[in-house]
Amino acid sequence: MLITYRQRQREVDDLVEAYAGQRLGRRTFLRSAMATGLSLGAATNLLVACGDSSTPPTSIDVLNVWSDEELNSFRAVVAPFTKQTGIVINLESTRNLTVALTIRQRGNDPPDLAVLPNPAQLRQMAGQQQLFRLDAFLDMRKLRSDYGSAWLDLASYRGGFYALIPKAANKGTIWYSPAHFKAQGYQVPTTWHDLLALSTEIAASGQYPWSMGLSSEASSGWPAADWVAEIYLRQFGQDLYDQWVNHQIHWTHSSVRQAFQLFGQIVAGKHYVQSAPQSILRTTYQNACYALFARPPQAYMNYLGDFAIGFITSQYPHAQPGSDFNFFQFPTLDTRYSGAVTVSADFVVAMRDNPAVHQFMQYLSSASAQAIWVKRGGAISLNKEVDLADYPNDVARASARMLLKAPTFRFGADDLMPFAVEHAFWQQIQHFITDQSQLDTVLNTIEISARLNYGT
Repeated sequence: MLITYRQRQREVDDLVEAYAGQRLGRRTFLRSAMATGLSLGAATNLLVACGDSSTPPTSIDVLNVWSDEELNSFRAVVAPFTKQTGIVINLESTRNLTVALTIRQRGNDPPDLAVLPNPAQLRQMAGQQQLFRLDAFLDMRKLRSDYGSAWLDLASYRGGFYALIPKAANKGTIWYSPAHFKAQGYQVPTTWHDLLALSTEIAASGQYPWSMGLSSEASSGWPAADWVAEIYLRQFGQDLYDQWVNHQIHWTHSSVRQAFQLFGQIVAGKHYVQSAPQSILRTTYQNACYALFARPPQAYMNYLGDFAIGFITSQYPHAQPGSDFNFFQFPTLDTRYSGAVTVSADFVVAMRDNPAVHQFMQYLSSASAQAIWVKRGGAISLNKEVDLADYPNDVARASARMLLKAPTFRFGADDLMPFAVEHAFWQQIQHFITDQSQLDTVLNTIEISARLNYGT
């Protein structure tokens, strides 16, 4: 009996410490305390002794990386929730989410919610027990009805559901101006061979077929990583893609080498990109969008996810979707994988457990909440109850349909990799663009990082 009492006391002490450190919410504390053998009354009295007044929180802190239109759209999403509940959503934006999270956690002051850019960071934080499971309070039957199982799996870790995905992006889009194509008599390419032929035709006329920019502060290089990921998925399919992402094949594998080389055909194409390769490295990915729609055009094609719509319409507010700007699908490389597409998405996770967080996450998972962002543009909702008619124009609607109907999709490869490997990928692909003869060195350097960070 003495041993049992001491064991229970240690468990209760641990729970009190976790609650005082705000690592446990009230509901989780009560459930865990009762599991040790305490009665509900005793567990409640213990909360009171810890200073709990049972007063529901009236605000929620959300740490995110959004800015400009994305942030304004999220404000529009949360406005009805605040009006209905009185719970204020405080938005804290940062350019470096990892550093901001580390500082707040070391200060024992994690945000209520955080918006993570990829499932790799979600899994890492869930594995370190920094997140609360959402399936403890959300209606999972409803979620399984509203969302595809593949998306729910992306937001899960070791059987627990940890994140909501309020918006996603289609990364299989190449942007162009139909008006400019029509003026020159260019045809939209459907295969890689056609894409290269069109690029060469444009270059031979003395114009530049491509605009490309990789500059993105500490994340510079990721747009090129997107190129390689999209090429790889469409050339080699999802099974080999998964092996590459999970380091079950090495970076020196022939398939990875070929994906880099195919990308190299674009960046090193004769007269393909103005002032390449230096211009590619110093141009921001946003500015690279604009060259297509200048008059006269400075380039004719740009590969970027469908969030490019926001950049284009902000810079050219009078541009008409469908005639002034549009996209065509990334071309087919192997017909077995036709229609496969890479994606990105934002993951909203809970770092505190309280009634306000529960209410807000229930709201955010709903079609009515996500339709607000969809109608404003710049987002694809994965909720099946959101109507395609809610998208603001035919271009946005076509991109959403392409993603939602894709026979195969995979998250961008770099965003599935450990943080250090992802950054090695970004850095080394810039070296490859500068000097393609260094491909062996580039791939070996990333492979060294992978061996260190995958533990293989």
